[in-house]
Amino acid sequence: MAGRRLTLGRVAGVYGVRGWLRIDSQTRPPTKILDYPRWWLRHNGQDVEVRKIQGHAHGRGVVAQIEDAAGRVIDDRDAASRLIGAEIAVDREDLPRLPKGQYYWVDLIGLTVVNPSGTLLGTVQDMTSNGVQDVLVVVDEAGVERLIPFVRRHIVKRVELAAGRIICDWELDY
Repeated sequence: MAGRRLTLGRVAGVYGVRGWLRIDSQTRPPTKILDYPRWWLRHNGQDVEVRKIQGHAHGRGVVAQIEDAAGRVIDDRDAASRLIGAEIAVDREDLPRLPKGQYYWVDLIGLTVVNPSGTLLGTVQDMTSNGVQDVLVVVDEAGVERLIPFVRRHIVKRVELAAGRIICDWELDY
């Protein structure tokens, strides 16, 4: 995807015979992906702008109907099935501004993690959630992986985006 686009999900399948798509959403809650009317689909190496015209929760997932850039509604199963596997992204500027102290996961990936004494713990390679809190997946130069709960004030002392680092109350032997 283009550098200023963030992947929020993918087309997981088709729903019904009228061109609706089953969406595997990475947003929390999954229906949050429907808040963005303009999507970019990356499929077969191309980014294509589409508009979400309607959508809703369905079971534990999300379904949506889209139209192409020319305003034509994708309304048949065959056309929709050609989009299976496409990544769904939105432009970064379409995301809402977060309050101070909150971060999009993508902004934390790649940051260096150190403890208050300056010991390098590694680099944030990924983020996950254990159902209670977000978790930093930190990998050091030797390939050792550390899972550090993203708990503000108790563990995560400061996030310094401009400096490219996170200061965590964590030790190498945890």
